Amino acid sequence: MAAHRARSSADGRDVESLIERAGAMGPSRGFARALRAGDGLAVIAEVKRRSPSKGALAPDLDPAAVAADYAAGGARALSVLTDEDYFGARPGDLDAARAACDLPVLRKDFTVSEADVCDARLMGADAVLLIVAALSDAELARFATLAEHLSLDALVEVHDDGELGRALDAGARLVGVNQRDLATFEVDADRALALAGAIPDDVVAVAESGIRGAGDVMRLADAGYDAVLVGETLVTASDRRTAVMGLIGHRVGVRLGDR
Repeated sequence: MAAHRARSSADGRDVESLIERAGAMGPSRGFARALRAGDGLAVIAEVKRRSPSKGALAPDLDPAAVAADYAAGGARALSVLTDEDYFGARPGDLDAARAACDLPVLRKDFTVSEADVCDARLMGADAVLLIVAALSDAELARFATLAEHLSLDALVEVHDDGELGRALDAGARLVGVNQRDLATFEVDADRALALAGAIPDDVVAVAESGIRGAGDVMRLADAGYDAVLVGETLVTASDRRTAVMGLIGHRVGVRLGDR
């Protein structure tokens, strides 16, 4: 985050010009809408080459081929890492993945400025990531408003009750519960389950991190999650299409807090 904020501070581009250009982009594919468009829990399949916690995962992947495999397996949306320094992304990864299928795409990166939101739309993304732990309330509200103006869905990522409250206060309609601690990288497989009942039924709920197989997916679907975002398990699979097929279609239950 420090590296991204330093880069943002040095960015001399005119924000109003970026907003004008981003606003002139074609229609988005509707990321949040796609997650509730079919039967059963949806899979957001991630395209990433490496991670800070696991190191190299698939450094030489072809983003177009990976995206096509994910789509053939039944993924409802894509997540594409665009951070070069820490996740090994290459310029054009998102564009190549999006062009290879008709799925909506999340730009998975650290959003710290209005320019970052605009860049997501300019590179073709249909959704942008807003991490509550990394943003002030004012930034969160400002970036979410700009995303809506640019026809981007905002996946607002939280880790606990306090962050969920901040996300909902900011008007979040698409919430991701990240089960990985951003400081220690440890995964708490019960974190998403614990928060499920506090997410309103009209908010699209996504569980992220630590999802290894059908057993994990079934628990999250039963808890009322609309979708899971899966990275390492899918990108390292020998048959990515079949790996996605093994995760989709589970019936979404009623969130405990809504019973």
